[in-house]
Amino acid sequence: MSGHSKWATIRRKKGAIDAKRGAIFTRIAREISVAAKEGGGDQDANPRLRMAVTKAKASNMPKDNIERAIKKGTGGLEGMVYEECLYECYAPGGVAIMVDVLTDKKSRTTPEIKSILTKLGGSLANSGAVSRLFERKGQLVLKSDQISEEALFDLALGAGAEDIQAADGVYTVLTPPNEYEAVQSALTAKGLSMEETEIKYIPMTTVEVNDKDTAEKIMKLIENLEANDDVQGVSSNFEPGEGIDLD
Repeated sequence: MSGHSKWATIRRKKGAIDAKRGAIFTRIAREISVAAKEGGGDQDANPRLRMAVTKAKASNMPKDNIERAIKKGTGGLEGMVYEECLYECYAPGGVAIMVDVLTDKKSRTTPEIKSILTKLGGSLANSGAVSRLFERKGQLVLKSDQISEEALFDLALGAGAEDIQAADGVYTVLTPPNEYEAVQSALTAKGLSMEETEIKYIPMTTVEVNDKDTAEKIMKLIENLEANDDVQGVSSNFEPGEGIDLD
């Protein structure tokens, strides 16, 4: 068992930014379309599409929306052509940030990301400078009142998970990307309901920030990046110091 991020707890208390903005269906639809374009519309033969559809269902996305997004990806319906981009960034305090983007116009999105960074003391990094600090992993978050820690440990690790973190009333299950779907299926088959489920960049180490003004600026920077319509996800190695209250 590894430690748990205080920043992750703060973010859950604050609530998901895209859920607040009502944009989660749009973002998932883009993900489905790109997956269908890349690997076809057959979920059985396209793991990425299967995971995107599972995520859509977990978010209560209507079936018609899912089918329409698949058809747009496979060319059955007219729609935007999306490009995947990954921005590696620096924030104040030496914090590293990864920004996943799906955009129909990179020439619009890149200046927007740069503007957000510049206004809040951040900057773009060279390719590889930040990504080397992260690992791509599956992450599943569930409330701890559904199952004991020991039972979850046996279930998740038996299905291929590599770590479980317990803190503040939730469990966070981490998996290698190729085991994510199997672990998710095992938890779902057990009747467990997940608060979050995705494959994302997880920091190998965190940067503790003990200055409150700097910590608040980093939090605001991350939230502003997440609020951009083209951003699918933001990961960072930010960790507020023990005396920093960001609630």
